[in-house]
Amino acid sequence: MSMQTFAPLMFAGLVFIMLIGFPVAFSLSALGLISAAIAIYMGWFPASFMYNLPLNVFSILTNDLLLAIPFFTLMGAVLEKCGLAEDMLDSMGQLFGPVRGGLGYSVIIVGFILGAITGTVAGQVIAMAMISLPVMMRYGYNMRYATGVLAASGTITQLVPPSLVLVVMADQLGRSVGDMYKGAWGPSILQVGIFMLYTFILSRVKPSYLPGIPREAIELRGWLLWKKCLRGIIPSALLIFAVLGSMGGLPGMDTAVATPTEAGAMGAVGAILLAAFHRRLNWDIIKNGITGTMRITAMVVFILIGSRVFSLVFQGVDGAIWIEHMLSGLPGGQIGFLVAVNLFVFFLAFFLDFFEIAFIILPMLAPVANKLGIDMIWFGVLLCVNMQTSFMHPPFGFALFYLRGAADQIFKDGTLPRKVLSKDIYLGSIPFVLLQLVLVVIVIFVPQTVTIFVDKPKVIDLNSVQIEVPKDLSNDSEDDTDGQDNSAQMMKNFK
Repeated sequence: MSMQTFAPLMFAGLVFIMLIGFPVAFSLSALGLISAAIAIYMGWFPASFMYNLPLNVFSILTNDLLLAIPFFTLMGAVLEKCGLAEDMLDSMGQLFGPVRGGLGYSVIIVGFILGAITGTVAGQVIAMAMISLPVMMRYGYNMRYATGVLAASGTITQLVPPSLVLVVMADQLGRSVGDMYKGAWGPSILQVGIFMLYTFILSRVKPSYLPGIPREAIELRGWLLWKKCLRGIIPSALLIFAVLGSMGGLPGMDTAVATPTEAGAMGAVGAILLAAFHRRLNWDIIKNGITGTMRITAMVVFILIGSRVFSLVFQGVDGAIWIEHMLSGLPGGQIGFLVAVNLFVFFLAFFLDFFEIAFIILPMLAPVANKLGIDMIWFGVLLCVNMQTSFMHPPFGFALFYLRGAADQIFKDGTLPRKVLSKDIYLGSIPFVLLQLVLVVIVIFVPQTVTIFVDKPKVIDLNSVQIEVPKDLSNDSEDDTDGQDNSAQMMKNFK
């Protein structure tokens, strides 16, 4: 066995251990260390090469950007329990309810707003299912559409800033988090538009699937209804502006006054204040939020350590060169590379979490994309659009599991007239997965959907640069010249 064949074997082993279901952080570390032992035994690199491993691990623990993850996680965990979703869904449902497909529109809009302030799929899907699913079933909505739109609206969270996925992408690609957020606004708004367009078309083609709520069933009207809607929207908008605006993550903002970590800390404080505003702040919310944040942060750190162990050895046996030669030689140039990479990531998303894909696979793909001249912001947002499908498609879509659990719970409580079948959840998710893939295709072939809001790099024309010499310096130069002439004359007279 040669070193040239060992790198493909390591990559095949990587795919295998990620698919067997054992915790990927520990299995990845084991694979890396076993591969390192084989490489040292075969003489492909010396044992001293592994001295770099502690330095790599230490660089993870001292990465200031990753400190933003626990702050944004805590922000989402607190907002998840503060009653904001309940208030917004109730008011939006009454506002759009009489329109055909109105409950679907309200779920999509509220999912977008909650995604911009919570960043958690689990809490969003569960909260929206507990509130909207009984109402949809009561008024005769098609079961598969109802389950599909609830799950899909929860996954928008992964694309809408301040998504944790985008923070990780920015760290792995070496780009600004603010620019990554700006690039994600276009696709996230487009995703909402695609979902709403599908709802509109379905409400016209199959009117019985998405009926309007009778007006007599609406409890609030006029200013009281608008007041309840604005009571949820305005505080949320202020929090979004404070967090994203401070780090330059909103379109049109060229400067940042805070780092992502500082913005995340401000968001966590804002979430606590928002919970107090809704009179839901208590010790249980704080305790559960901190506990959940600790778990997610620990998971992220261990996945990062495992990926660094593997990637160090993989680089040592020239695995990066093998990946580069394999992917850069694909037909079609940039488009061929992007199509192949997105098909590969879509396949992995059936089995892996987005953190695992971002930390393990992305470092292998980014150098090739950079060499092909692909904009890194566009590349990162494109993969983020793709990875949101990991929560949706069967058989391991986490959003489907969350929806399954919430539906069973409200059926046991007697709120649902009949049990929601797993078949309805899985079949209902398929149209929305296809819609998400439509967005992937749009972003590939229309990169302006990402780059339109990103700050354009300043190009300096060197031919137009002018250097002006200050007048004082010119006078000094003339004085020096006169002095030199006088000194020369004196020397001549002396001779």
